[in-house]
Amino acid sequence: MTFLQLIFYVFASVLVIASLMVITVRNPVRAALFLVLAFFSAACLWLTLEAEFLAIALVLVYVGAVMVLFLFVIMMLDINIAQMRAGFARYLPLGLIVAVVMAGELTLVMLSGEFGLEQVPRPAGHAADYNNTRALGQVIYTDYVFVFELAALILLVAIIAAISLTLRRRPQTRNQSPEKQVRVRKQDRLRVVRMPTSQKGKP
Repeated sequence: MTFLQLIFYVFASVLVIASLMVITVRNPVRAALFLVLAFFSAACLWLTLEAEFLAIALVLVYVGAVMVLFLFVIMMLDINIAQMRAGFARYLPLGLIVAVVMAGELTLVMLSGEFGLEQVPRPAGHAADYNNTRALGQVIYTDYVFVFELAALILLVAIIAAISLTLRRRPQTRNQSPEKQVRVRKQDRLRVVRMPTSQKGKP
């Protein structure tokens, strides 16, 4: 066993264990942290396959943005796990049926002989100065430049649509006018009222 194979088995084992802990732990915050560990393990596996762009994108996008958002939402909502699992037993037979069907499908696929090691071609070796990110950038900005620009345009339209929905005027919505707030004077906002002092009874 080579050192690269040892690294692969270590990170693959950590990935499987972290994935199991995500669906078995009761604390949602711990489940999210185990999911972060699973993402890191998958990124390390991609690094061993010389796919450093996918590894960096997984860490930056999922771990750095999506999982942080998940953690904020989980901690702000204060989810009651006991109440959510109160009716879990009702769906247990359906879940077992789905699990058995999926296990049967996976078994049939693996026993068909189409996914053996001899069926998978070995990846071609690369030079020492090979850079996956550079190669991907050359392919995107040369062969698929118009498709890439179209995807960027669709994202731009989606961003504009989301902003326009937030700026939509509604009759029952209360809003403020910055122009009126700037022109306001303290005399218009605050008025000093002199109240007569109560006199105590004279002796």
